[in-house]
Amino acid sequence: MLDLWNDPGLAGGVRSRSINAENPDGAPGSAATAASALGPGRKGSACLPLAAGQTLTLARIDGPGVIRHIWITVPDRTSAGPFVLRDLILKMYWDDEEHPSVEVPLGDFFCNGFGTRALVTSIPIVVAPTGGMNCYFTMPFRSSARIELVSEHAGDVAAVFYQIDYTVGDEIGGRAPYFHAQWRRSDADTEAGEDHVIVDGITGSGRYLGSYIALASLQRFWWGEGEVKFFIDGDDEHPTLCSTGLEDYAGGAWAFQDELRNDPEPTVINFSAPYCGYPFTSSADRTKASPFATATAPMHGLYRWHLPDPIYFAESLRVTLQQIGAWDHGLFERVDDISSTAYWYQTEPHQVFPDLPGRTQRTPR
Repeated sequence: MLDLWNDPGLAGGVRSRSINAENPDGAPGSAATAASALGPGRKGSACLPLAAGQTLTLARIDGPGVIRHIWITVPDRTSAGPFVLRDLILKMYWDDEEHPSVEVPLGDFFCNGFGTRALVTSIPIVVAPTGGMNCYFTMPFRSSARIELVSEHAGDVAAVFYQIDYTVGDEIGGRAPYFHAQWRRSDADTEAGEDHVIVDGITGSGRYLGSYIALASLQRFWWGEGEVKFFIDGDDEHPTLCSTGLEDYAGGAWAFQDELRNDPEPTVINFSAPYCGYPFTSSADRTKASPFATATAPMHGLYRWHLPDPIYFAESLRVTLQQIGAWDHGLFERVDDISSTAYWYQTEPHQVFPDLPGRTQRTPR
């Protein structure tokens, strides 16, 4: 039963705030003041533009506080081309840090890889029709929070609609960790037998929250036998935790098919559940970036949240994914195009992230 009488907000110390284009500072009594053709306070500033090469500061908040919910939507293409969801970079900074704790292409952060929309219905990430991207990870901060959207898109994005819901006055414990997210990619230049690195260089204590994997299959046959490996607190050659295969890690089995068979052709089944899912698969280029829309590598998007089954670390963490396939003659080493987003909490300071690949290195070559 929810004990509302012991809720810190009702106790008087915590206050609700919200930032969007109607109230960019989140100040009390300052929302819905801009004028439209309907008059003052009548939906006068629903969105903001983002010019090519520019940075839009979505939020700048004095703490202590906790970000509770982020909602955002943008067009998935402009007259300059598609891949807006890969060309915009979401960055978050806590307590005036120099280097971001979150640095992920916008679409991938919301489990929409390949610059392509997909519906997602999970506990922390929801993408609703049509392109309403929601995040429910709680993000505490002590002195300040800054959220930016950086455009590396070739053209102007006419409208960024967003809302950041948060509280201020929260009591943030001395050991409370901070939210982090990082994006990495292994492409066709990877050597056979080389594992994809989901995240590395995490030092300090914390909790791994989950993974989003966007995999373009560059070789024939089944692509998902690779194990996800968690190297915890000094693990060297072998990890403490591993999965039994990529589709198993995402909660599925037997290749996400209605039945494991060759004839007739099996039906791939997508699903989206609270803690795991396989919401996207396509053999056609939905971005329409090429006239050869059916000649692309099959694409697969899946996620796994470690919320009821936490992965704790006290000193360090490294997470990798084997590139292993299977066919009638057994297992084989593969080379695929894999992009991943890792989400975790950890104590600060964090290690500086590797340089994010440039725009042309984040899209197909």
